Amino acid sequence: MHAPFATMPDRSRGRQVPEEESSFRSPYQRDRDRIIHASAFRRLKHKTQVFVEHEGDNYRTRLTHSIEVGQVGRTIAGALGLNQELTEAVALAHDLGHTPFGHTGEDALHALMEPYGGFDHNAQAIRIVTRLERHYAAFDGLNLTWETLEAIAKHNGPVVGELPWALAECNAEVDLELHTHASAEAQVAALSDDIAYNNHDLHDALRAGLFTDDDLARLPLLDKAYGEVDRLYPGLDPNRRRHEALRRFFGVMVSDVIDTARALLAETGVQSVEEVRALGQPVVKFSDPLWRDLKDIRAFLFTRMYRAPSVMEKRAKVAKVVEALFPYFLDNPLEMPERWHADIAAAEDRTALARIVSDYIAGMTDRFALQQHERLIGVKVEV
Repeated sequence: MHAPFATMPDRSRGRQVPEEESSFRSPYQRDRDRIIHASAFRRLKHKTQVFVEHEGDNYRTRLTHSIEVGQVGRTIAGALGLNQELTEAVALAHDLGHTPFGHTGEDALHALMEPYGGFDHNAQAIRIVTRLERHYAAFDGLNLTWETLEAIAKHNGPVVGELPWALAECNAEVDLELHTHASAEAQVAALSDDIAYNNHDLHDALRAGLFTDDDLARLPLLDKAYGEVDRLYPGLDPNRRRHEALRRFFGVMVSDVIDTARALLAETGVQSVEEVRALGQPVVKFSDPLWRDLKDIRAFLFTRMYRAPSVMEKRAKVAKVVEALFPYFLDNPLEMPERWHADIAAAEDRTALARIVSDYIAGMTDRFALQQHERLIGVKVEV
């Protein structure tokens, strides 16, 4: 049973290119399935989350992260009476626009693209699902519903000020009402992203030896989690102890979002998805006390993981890969695969060409970028 403020498939604003509806899938199930079958989604398996993809088989990649976000999103959406299929579609699509090497690759590509409009991974996700996936006979992209496009574009909140060029292009064709909040399903996907990485980044950094369980047991929220495990299971094997503590931390975050959202939805009295969009504030969020604790944990992660010397050393190396490939392809665009040549021939100026090069590099996996750097630049980068 859906809540009145859920996004209902029978009220969808439809697709840019009209299609006959499926007899056995809702529009949002169909969107989710198209995202799963997209080439860009498959490539996430070899893209960095924090550690470079090949550093260890047990570390998260963008693909495993996206699957975890989808699982959390379905759980929260189900508890709130929201549309689980739409939530999952957005969760699975939210990182499609990421470059190789995570935020390091994005920062490098944005700096290189600054003369040509910059680079933004959220806007690139929209570009992928509206233009760059080219498999269907009747349209470029995935021809997703308006609600899924809106949710991908606005899951982090209204987009105000100067728009990233890739988002502006899409919005000129399909008005996504960027000044409003998105549906509650999109808001759930955004919070599910936070929950997933807050949990798994701790786990991956522990595995990498960047800090210890004792370090975590001194942090807010985690102190209670480790304490409860030690009380219930004294002398537990260290790996099981860690897992039990982190799953409790995970559960606290999920429960907090559900409880806080239920209270906000009741307090605001919204009765439709339109009222959610027009409310002027999110209806899915962490409680203030938990958010304060999470800020302490994020500060710890920033210092001890994201800016750890070993991580920074690798970041510097992989940034140079992007910094070398971009000017190479800008000067030698026909070195790109043949499927890009028609776009290159149609490019009217250097900005258009740079954006094609950006699309190509952003779509690379970590390993392919390293291979191309060795082949074309003549230098093998060890990371």
